[in-house]
Amino acid sequence: MNNRRSFFRKSAALGMGAFGINSLFNQLHAEDFLEAEKLWNPASDENEDYWSVIQDAYTASKSDIIILNNGGVSPSPIVVQEALDKYNKAAAQGPSYYMWRIMDKGREPLRQRLAKLAGCDAEEIAINRNATEALNTIIFGLPLQKGDEIIGTIQDYPNMIQAYKQRQMRDGVVYKQLSFDFPIENDEQIVKAFADAVTPQTKIIHVTHIINWVGQIMPVKKIAQMAHAKGIEVVCDGAHTFGLLDYKIPDLECDYFGTSLHKFLSAPVGSGMMWIKKDKIEKIWPLLCNSEPKSANIRKFETLGTRSFPIEQAIGEAVNFQEGIGTKRKQERIHFLKKYWAEKAAKIPGVKIHTSMKPEYSCAIAGVSIDGMKPETLDSRLMNEFKIHTVGINWENIHCVRVTPHVYTKLSDLDRLVEGIEKISKKA
Repeated sequence: MNNRRSFFRKSAALGMGAFGINSLFNQLHAEDFLEAEKLWNPASDENEDYWSVIQDAYTASKSDIIILNNGGVSPSPIVVQEALDKYNKAAAQGPSYYMWRIMDKGREPLRQRLAKLAGCDAEEIAINRNATEALNTIIFGLPLQKGDEIIGTIQDYPNMIQAYKQRQMRDGVVYKQLSFDFPIENDEQIVKAFADAVTPQTKIIHVTHIINWVGQIMPVKKIAQMAHAKGIEVVCDGAHTFGLLDYKIPDLECDYFGTSLHKFLSAPVGSGMMWIKKDKIEKIWPLLCNSEPKSANIRKFETLGTRSFPIEQAIGEAVNFQEGIGTKRKQERIHFLKKYWAEKAAKIPGVKIHTSMKPEYSCAIAGVSIDGMKPETLDSRLMNEFKIHTVGINWENIHCVRVTPHVYTKLSDLDRLVEGIEKISKKA
């Protein structure tokens, strides 16, 4: 009898997941976050006492290596790690029961909370594994015909570029790519470039919200308004903005949107989200088979077969963590961190910053280079000599090292970065 009671209590706790009163966030962080609020000074740009509490919530803040490639994938806070561990251990005891009969029931509450964070209808949200899966679903699902035009840029993410090129090879659509020299601090210049490329055959404009190579924020809303006035739909790649920038998806006025949750939301690796405007869902074919492919039900995009339910359910604790900080505060902090190191580095002879310092044009990501040095050389020297992990970028007309801090990044870590750049520059 006791074993049966324990079994049902455990099943009930798993079913409540991240959104019950006994969530792991409430157990591990709620009290500390409330205490940290007392340390917050709205008149200060730094608030290091407050942010030290947030930093302590990440094991990555204590790593021997300084992680400054959060634009690739971000470490999860402790609460998300523990949630994933909890669900994995439960699933391992009987996957066919705990995953399909217990954890599967947690998808709808998760959908509701993600929709609240995104500021949209829950019936417009599909939960999947990453931005590539979300956006490829949209790109391959669009009912395009031979001769229809799509406009993107050569600075878009490769997996989206290749998806459009495959549609071009398979279906005869016309894929056109613009090219920009970033940074650009003029929205109208960007909008005009897209507008000038439009023809009567243009059906889709693809916009990357933050250019992942160098951190440029693109004026999605203005592009969408221009496009809609011409009867054109807009696909937005929000891989680097959801959980970072303070916006709601409908604010962008796009028609389709995909993101990865394992970047700035700090959800488990392999978690993503797709948004499709409600009146567009029916016409988009699912990437994977579904019994009702022409349905207007957003869930038709979630027939992914067997995947990690523990990863999916641990997203909830990442949402709790995000709400505990607040997206606006998080955006301002990460922009401050970017500006903190980049302004110092820009003063070093021979060093160039490839990203705007203004918050309306960039946030977390910034590119840096040293005259006469290849990006991969600077990247490897930062790692080998200073234990700083970044990433060298050589993509089309962008050649730099990408540096991306997160809320767990300490000012002392960025001081070490600037010191490293300066020493390497002097030797060069």
